[in-house]
Formats: sequence, structure tokens, C-alpha cells
Amino acid sequence: MDFALSEEQQAIFDMARDFGAAEIAPNARAWEAEGTIPRSLWPRLAELGFGGVYVSEDFGGSGLGRLDATLVFEALAMACPSVAAFLSIHNMCAGMIDRYASDEVKARWLPGVCALSTLVSYCLTEPGAGSDAAALRTRAVKGNDGYRLTGTKAFISGGGYSDAYLVMCRTGGEGPKGISTVIVPAGSAGLSFGGLEDKMGWRAQETRQVQFDDCLVAAENLVGEEGRGFSYAMSGLDGGRLNIAATALGGAQAAFDATLAYMSERRAFGRRLDDFQALQFRLAEMEVKLQSARIFLRQAAWKLDRGEADASKFCAMAKLMVTDAAFDVANQCLQLHGGYGYLADYGIEKIVRDLRVHQILEGTNEIMRLIVARSLVTA
Repeated sequence: MDFALSEEQQAIFDMARDFGAAEIAPNARAWEAEGTIPRSLWPRLAELGFGGVYVSEDFGGSGLGRLDATLVFEALAMACPSVAAFLSIHNMCAGMIDRYASDEVKARWLPGVCALSTLVSYCLTEPGAGSDAAALRTRAVKGNDGYRLTGTKAFISGGGYSDAYLVMCRTGGEGPKGISTVIVPAGSAGLSFGGLEDKMGWRAQETRQVQFDDCLVAAENLVGEEGRGFSYAMSGLDGGRLNIAATALGGAQAAFDATLAYMSERRAFGRRLDDFQALQFRLAEMEVKLQSARIFLRQAAWKLDRGEADASKFCAMAKLMVTDAAFDVANQCLQLHGGYGYLADYGIEKIVRDLRVHQILEGTNEIMRLIVARSLVTA
């Protein structure tokens, strides 16, 4: 078993980290204040191959694996977890289209998706269907002119900002087997959006409800087969959970690095903060959390790349462990900064706010525990 990254993987990580440090980090606070990410950023990330990280090269993607993707998103999140997470959600959608759509749908959508000229939002959650996603009520009725969608999606990153929406909707009866997946282009008749959500973190991302009022969608925008949409959504979430864990890890690592630098300079009682043994022990504990989280995350990604039978369980465990550890590390970093950690100028409070939601989305950490427990009981 080799725990080292290959030369190519290290180069991918370094490229993403360097781009983030140069192009994202200096602007992160301004983008948060403006409440949006400039569209001009995306083509530059696409030039690095980050628009379709694990989309096949035949359709414009980079053809990389899930482990490679965690490296990209961890590195970018060191600059801004909000920007990195938005890109990771776009990539989750791209991966679902690449894996499950027909060649005709892939040829029509994926080149623009991979070029990041077509940004895609993931639309599963509804006001009355969060953790119980299979209870979704957005309905798509098929007619001669395509599908007509009626319903509302909630907490959608990129709502009103993205160019297309990957929507899980009910084409059949109750339960997961009645759910299908369709692509809804921005500008479709009957598509509208709620007001901008005023969030604790991820404030650079525009988040709104996505509303369908007899919204007409062409039949050829169906992804895969009718009735398979829920399984597609859950499969997409395996990789999505790894990416959300990776972005949490990157944010926590940035907070930790900043804390190490701060403690080497800040003095109290005539000594540097990092001279106090009690504080050294806290640094050691945080380092252990970060390194163990990183190893576990990469093991889960390795299992997903190999198609191991227990990959879904490991993705859930990694999401649970890494996001909990990352938030704890970031919160401790704020504490070690004292009052300065509470100020926006130092950047730590933003990371704490951004990372809190990683314990909630792509399946709450309570649902991750449920997935793990069920797999153990069933086995």
C-alpha cells in the first residue's frame, strides 16, 4: 500500500493551490461582501481542466479520478471554501451527466459544462424534503412537447446564477423509484427564483429557491432512464461528499497554517504563544486531526475510484469525520487568535462560518451516521 501521491497528483494539487493563492484568496473577502463570484473566474479554472474533473476526455473533461478531485478541491479551498465548494457541486453535476446521460445529451451539454461556460446547479432538496430526499414532490408530467415541471427546490447553490439546473423530479409514483433526472436550462419558461438567501457562510455563492411553474423541459433533456433519478442522485452524492469533505479540509488547513504563523509572532507574558506547552499540545492535537482526516478521505476516494462494494459507506464516514474535524480545527484556530480571530481582517472567522455548513449539506452528518449504521446492521 502506497500512501504517497504520484508526481502527477502532486502537480495537480500544486497547480490548484497556486492558482487559488494568486487568483482567489486576494479576492475572497470582496466576493463575499458582493455576494457573488465573478463569471470571469470560471474560464480560467476551465483552462486548468477543473470544469469537468472526472468527465471523460471524449466530452471535454479531464478524465481524472475521485482521488484526484479531492486534491483539486482541498487545494482550492485553502484560498476560499465557498468558491471551491461551488465548483465541486458543478463537477458533481457534470459527473452525473457523464456517467448516466445518453451520448446525445452528453455531446450537447458536456463541452460547455467542462469549459465552465455552462454552470450547473444540483437540485434535489425541497422545503419539505431535506434528509428525506425520496419524499420530494416536484412533479414532471410528460406530454407530447416534453416534461412540464411543477414544484420548488430549496437551498440551491447557484440558484438564479447558474446556466442549467440538474433537477430530481417525480415522473412516477411515490418513493425513490418514481424519481427521474432532467436538465433545465436557465431562461426556460416557467422557471423562476426566490429571493437571495442571507446565509451564515458561503456568502460568495448565490443561494435561492428554484421554482417551477408548469416549466416546459424538452424530453431529450432527460438524463438516463425514467425512474432511475434517485439512484443517480445518490451515486452523485458519494463523490459530492468526498468533495465537500475535501473543501472543509482545505479551509481548516488554511486556518491552521495562519494560526501557526500568528502564534510564532504574537507575544504574551513576555513569551511567544507557541512557547507555551499547553498551546503546543493543542497544535499537536489539531495536526493529528488534519492528517488523519486527510488519510481517511483519500482512502474513501480510492475505494470509490476502484468501485469497492463498501465505497458508499466509506464516503459517508469520510464526510462525517472530515467535516467534523475540520470545523473543530477552524474553531480552535479562532480561539487561539483571541479577539483578533473574531475580526474579518484575519480571515479565520470567515473560514469558521464557511465550514459550518459542510456538516449539514450533501447529507447531514446525522444521516451519514445512519448510512454507516445501516450498512453494519445489514451486513
